[in-house]
Amino acid sequence: MTAQLLQMSTPDGPFTIIARDGMVLASGWTAGPGELTGQIHPGLLPESLQEVTGLPGISAAVDAFYSGDPEPAMAVPVLQRSGPFRAHAWDVLRQVKPGFPVTYTEYAALAGNPKAVRAAASACAFNAAALFVPCHRVIRTDGSLGGFRWGLRIKESLLEREAA
Repeated sequence: MTAQLLQMSTPDGPFTIIARDGMVLASGWTAGPGELTGQIHPGLLPESLQEVTGLPGISAAVDAFYSGDPEPAMAVPVLQRSGPFRAHAWDVLRQVKPGFPVTYTEYAALAGNPKAVRAAASACAFNAAALFVPCHRVIRTDGSLGGFRWGLRIKESLLEREAA
């Protein structure tokens, strides 16, 4: 199976997307697709990547996000595979309103298990589809940023952009 590879320039640096059949398999702020393929479930991993100049709907959603409208990114289909809690937690992340980050504790409760704070944090850590599944909207209980695969500078930039 071949997947499409799109590299875009954003105010936060290069943004790379790997997609198949109009669905995002992985994305993040990197120019190296190798940093993304390790996050894709082995059963979804493409055999090859074909560079493209655009992905209908997907690249437009990234442009909209950086123009001040984060909502189109939440409508982009994403294809990730994991266990039931993590898959549900990823769906829940897409419902967190831009500009209103939640804590890991609140996120666990939204995902249906208030005691599963570590599992909720793990769902963020293993999210392959950054921006489209907005794990950057989850922060620590004390209000600090916590972690982010693509760096705290980018997480802070995304949260500031959404708060504006």
